[in-house]
Formats: sequence, C-alpha cells, structure tokens
Amino acid sequence: AGYYSVLDNELQVNAEGGGDTNAPQLKVNPIPAEWYHTNWVAQQTINWLNSLPADKDWFCWMSFPDPHHPWDPPASELHRVPWREVDLPAGYIEDKSKREKVIDDKLRHWRGWYDGTFVSNYEAPARWVPASMTADQVREVNAFTHVENELIDDAIGDVLKAINVRGWSSDLDVVYTTDHGEFQGDFGLLFKGPYHVDSLMRLPLIWRPAPNAKTAPARVSAPVGLVSLAATFAHIAGIERPKYTEAPRLPTSNDDATNLGHERVLTEWDSVLFGKIVHLRTICRDNWVCTAALDGTMNKFGEGELYDLANDPLQHVNRWNDESVKALRDDLLSDLWANLPAQVLPLRNMDAPV
Repeated sequence: AGYYSVLDNELQVNAEGGGDTNAPQLKVNPIPAEWYHTNWVAQQTINWLNSLPADKDWFCWMSFPDPHHPWDPPASELHRVPWREVDLPAGYIEDKSKREKVIDDKLRHWRGWYDGTFVSNYEAPARWVPASMTADQVREVNAFTHVENELIDDAIGDVLKAINVRGWSSDLDVVYTTDHGEFQGDFGLLFKGPYHVDSLMRLPLIWRPAPNAKTAPARVSAPVGLVSLAATFAHIAGIERPKYTEAPRLPTSNDDATNLGHERVLTEWDSVLFGKIVHLRTICRDNWVCTAALDGTMNKFGEGELYDLANDPLQHVNRWNDESVKALRDDLLSDLWANLPAQVLPLRNMDAPV
C-alpha cells in the first residue's frame, strides 16, 4: 500500500531508505493527512473531552507517535518544509576527519555505532552504517521531522480550541514534553541509544500553568527531569506529593528550583541487547555532564565522558582525562554515586525487545 515496513523480510529493523536522498527509514507516505495518526490522536482526544460533563475534573495524557522514525509524514504536507532549504544542525560535523576525531575521543561504543559494528538499541537498523550518511540525508530527515512537529502543533491547537469551547481554558494546566531525544545528524549519527549528550537527554519541556493560577512566566535553567512529572500532576490536582514519587515537582522559577532541591539530574542506561552490553551512569550538574561507564562489551569501569556545557555546548571535547578538571570530575562522580537510587536486582530478562 506504499507504507513503510518497520521490519524487513527477515524480521530485522528495516534499513531501507527513501525520499530523494535514500535516507534510512524515510518514506514519502501516501496516506491522506486526515487519516494520519497525529490527526487521529487529536480527534480521539476531542471526542473523549466532549463526552465529559462540564463540571467534571479530568486528566488527559495525549501521546503522539511522532516525531519518530520511520520519518513518514503525509506526502501532501511535505511542502511545509522543503528539505533542500533546511540548514544542517549545529551538532553535525561536516568534515569527516574532525567528526571521527570527536567520536574517537568518546567511549568506544560510539565508534562502534558510527561504523555499524555495534548496535545497542533495538530500534536502530543494524544493517545501516551511520558513517555512510550524507549531509543531504540529514537535511531530508530533519525536514520530515519538522513537518511531523508542525502537524503536532496543529493538532494540539485543535484540542485547545475544543477545550476553550467547553469553557475550561482558564483552569487548564498544559505540560508538553517527549520521552527521549534523537540524533538528527548530530555527530554524523541518527536514531538513539546509550549516548549521554544533549541530543538525546535534553528534551523540550513546557509547563503552562492554568491562567487562573496567575503564575509568572519564567524560563527555568536549573536541571530538572521527567521523574518530576508525577509530583507535578499531584501539585496541580491539589493533593500531597505521593511517597512513591522519585523527585519533587517541577519548579516555576530558579528560586523555586533551589527551594525544591533541583540540584542535579541523574540518568542511567543498562543495555544487554543481543549480548552487547552497555552500562552508563550520568550526572548533570552546574553546567557539566559527567558519565561513568560500568564494565561492558566495549567499555570498562573507570572510563567515561565529561563535558563543559558552558564552553562546549555541542559536547565535542571529552575532558574525562583532563588533569585540570580532575577534582571537578571526582566531585561529580562522588555526587553521582551518593545519589543514585538503589538498583533492584536481579535485572529482568529481556524476552522480547518490546
């Protein structure tokens, strides 16, 4: 029917390319825009909201499959972002030798993914080699991604209009975020995996408090994480923070962040996909990102990555072995180990990737 098959004939993640540049998992989709899943999710949400009594308190989690590979928005919408006019992302290093030097300065599993020899994420196509990706393929993937985001923007607008018609807008809190990032060409890579840099860890996060709450608009620079969402929802609902929540609510200002204890964000990765083992522990604090590797297939305990976000926002310079910041690295590591939650053992077996 002209749609993209996520799995190939051997039931492996499909590496087939498409579009004008033959970028992997990119497809010109013949589906009518009104049947595309973004519009379907929005319409289902509107239908549910319209079924509620006017005085009913409600919570709605509206989840769009996009933006995500395979990149296949409706063909009728591709005119929104002509791919040839898309700038390359700041994180894309055009010079191959410079790109590979940056990658080789990171933990070894980075080079394994770049060369296509070490795939540690079940969603990434094992038969595609990122080193073969061209600049135009990056442009076309990002153009399709931008179209997907525009369609989500339109869909959210439709839902908010429906909420306004019901008279609920003034009492409505809106939280907008996503579950993970995507390389989109940064470092010459696509997809995702155990790579603890901003491309994958730093997510869009917007909290629009209800207008009736009269919360002053602010941009919060303190580190926060998605584990704060549960406590935030409880706060919005006017109930006490449940004991099972793992972090305080999201702050409404930097001062609020300090009072709530938003000092650091911790990120863990444990992958044992097909015997390719990667274990990472990361702390983001004071504009530094410090990642410690545990023993695995390609990395050893004692190795890691350290990035100065203030002076190296693209995380091209790994300062893990830089003696001038050794004391800072060791302090971040001490903070990391002191605040990691206890691991629940034994780890669950992976019977299937999903």
